[in-house]
Amino acid sequence: MAQSAREKTSDVAASAAMSDTMITAKVKADMAADRTVKAMDVHVETQKGVVMLSGFVPSKAEADRAVELARGVKGVADVKSSIQVKK
Repeated sequence: MAQSAREKTSDVAASAAMSDTMITAKVKADMAADRTVKAMDVHVETQKGVVMLSGFVPSKAEADRAVELARGVKGVADVKSSIQVKK
């Protein structure tokens, strides 16, 4: 049975959303396993393979490491960071 264009579009959107959810989960898991990054300090969101990081961390090293970890996850197209260092 052939799928309609609407069904195919819906399937693609659902697949992208699932991939984004999986990317977010992997980034969070990698941060939780890392000794440099306090995963609770960094919010992770993914849209169409682009990971957006936000939050407040105690050091630039921690912010940089969070970006590095996110970039290392399979399926990540880009990383945007608005992480701020606490003063």
